[in-house]
Amino acid sequence: MTNTLRIVFMGTPDFAVASLQRLLNAGCAVVAAVTAPDRPSGRGLQLTPSPVKKAAQAAGLPVLQPEKLRNPEFLEQLASYQPDLFVVVAFRMLPELVWAMPRIGTFNLHGSLLPQYRGAAPINWAIINGETETGVTTFFIEKEIDTGQMIFQDHELIRPDDTAGILHDRLMERGADLVLKTVQAIEAGEYPRTPQPAATDLKAAPKLSRETTQINWNQPARVVRNFVRGLSPYPTAWTLINDKFFKIYAVSVANEAPDFVGEPGIAYADPHKKKIMVRAADEWLCVDELQAEGKRRMSAEEFLRGNKL
Repeated sequence: MTNTLRIVFMGTPDFAVASLQRLLNAGCAVVAAVTAPDRPSGRGLQLTPSPVKKAAQAAGLPVLQPEKLRNPEFLEQLASYQPDLFVVVAFRMLPELVWAMPRIGTFNLHGSLLPQYRGAAPINWAIINGETETGVTTFFIEKEIDTGQMIFQDHELIRPDDTAGILHDRLMERGADLVLKTVQAIEAGEYPRTPQPAATDLKAAPKLSRETTQINWNQPARVVRNFVRGLSPYPTAWTLINDKFFKIYAVSVANEAPDFVGEPGIAYADPHKKKIMVRAADEWLCVDELQAEGKRRMSAEEFLRGNKL
């Protein structure tokens, strides 16, 4: 089959790079890439290109980096590529005059089994909520965010020790396969357009903030552990211990608890300076990895070698 669809790829982070590379490796006619403008990064705040820009330039693709998606100059340049299809993976919300531009339309890869977990952080929230399964969905973009007709879905188990980072990497690869499958089906003219089922028990995946990533130790240990792994390694759960700010990367249920109950949130360092334990609502949790403000990420034992709790 000849790859004749003229595709413009839109994405920014590493999650999107796998999909772009999968299309290029399959010989798809990607004619341009759209990504975020270069942003200051690192200690020197040097302007740094996005992962998608780096990958696109390495492949010799023209790259567009609009600050505003309604900019007439950008729209004119975008239209000049005579696109048949836009493929969107981890990019901004598109205005209708962009997503309606291609002859066939625009499809998006979403990191959940739609209609569940619509929103900006589906991978995080699926783990936070204790789900045992998630997946990826391709769907055509319409006016309401993440509500368009579905094309394909693929399922992925969530393992008991998965963090958001580990699951992200598996879904990145599974999603790249689904993007290629979707493009090939559209190319062949044989693809479903399935309306998303109406559901009353929808779980949302809103953008995460400092307020929504603070640990609530008044919850059961199982809930706290899901919360921590659902935010690890980014944006990371946090807590205050003795009024000091700590990022918490990993916790586990304590095998040997202190001989006092303690209020939820109280922290305890064992006499051997190997464990930091914090009381949840029903039992003690070990803080396995943490990061104090201004310090690097380390194990509890490393932290206790040079710091008192």
